[in-house]
Amino acid sequence: MTATQAIRVREHPAPRRARRRDRSAEITRLLPRPLLVIVIAVLLVVTLIPVVYILLSSVNSDVGVARGEFLPSSFTLAHYSEIWTTVALGRGLVNSVVVAGSVAIVCAFVAVATAYVLVRYEFRGRLTFLRALLALQSIPGTLLLLPVFVMFSSIASATGVQIVGTRWGLFITYLTFALPFSTWVMVTYLRGLPKELEEAARIDGASSWRILTRIVLPLSWPGVVVSGIFAFLLGWNDVLFASIMTTPDSRTAAVALQVFGAAQEGGALPVYGQMMAAALVCAVPVVVLYLVFQRYLVGGLTAGGVK
Repeated sequence: MTATQAIRVREHPAPRRARRRDRSAEITRLLPRPLLVIVIAVLLVVTLIPVVYILLSSVNSDVGVARGEFLPSSFTLAHYSEIWTTVALGRGLVNSVVVAGSVAIVCAFVAVATAYVLVRYEFRGRLTFLRALLALQSIPGTLLLLPVFVMFSSIASATGVQIVGTRWGLFITYLTFALPFSTWVMVTYLRGLPKELEEAARIDGASSWRILTRIVLPLSWPGVVVSGIFAFLLGWNDVLFASIMTTPDSRTAAVALQVFGAAQEGGALPVYGQMMAAALVCAVPVVVLYLVFQRYLVGGLTAGGVK
């Protein structure tokens, strides 16, 4: 069987409707249907009530939010236009998209290449490297804040290259923390791919790079998406490192929201509406990301769970 024929066989999975019916049947067997409906309803209520409250507060007046109103007494969309000048949210969103997006893309593809070498090749130190990937997940990021800051400052003093306060300095920091998890996800996923596809490609004369880019990568999209989304969320939600490693020009959206909220603490009446509107605007890219790639998430996270 050639590589082309193997890929064609791989590209014809079972019908989607049949798979959905099987999943529904499995869930029904675990819980009776009435109990399943109750559990889903409770989860939806617990999840959606805070989101609905934030949405309603973003179109309510500050006085109404301060009174604890759930339904707005007055409706206004002015908060969504005011946040771009009050919070300076535009620059923060651009910095977050650039840093988190670049970390996600680089981390995902580096993780694929690293995992491919760890899974398909035998060499000295391979198991030690795999164990080190797991060990790195147990180290809290807060413990590394001071060492990372001191190391970057020392490099800047020795070389004259400024790292702290730049986007690419933040990019290196996030990439360091995201790569171990992303690599382990890809190791787990690539272990489930059949070796016959690669062997058929080698018989046809394909090189290792061609096999990685033409066979392994197209079949590994669920794992690649999970790795990329994890790295993106790491850079998007981080406040600790971003508050230390950035300046007002390179400040991310999360830090901009933190600074804005802290600045309102001493005021007579905080601008609750603008804070709620800014929080919703910052959540939109993550929600869109999940909606676009949701079909890959389950397969990427559960890959390797069944052998």
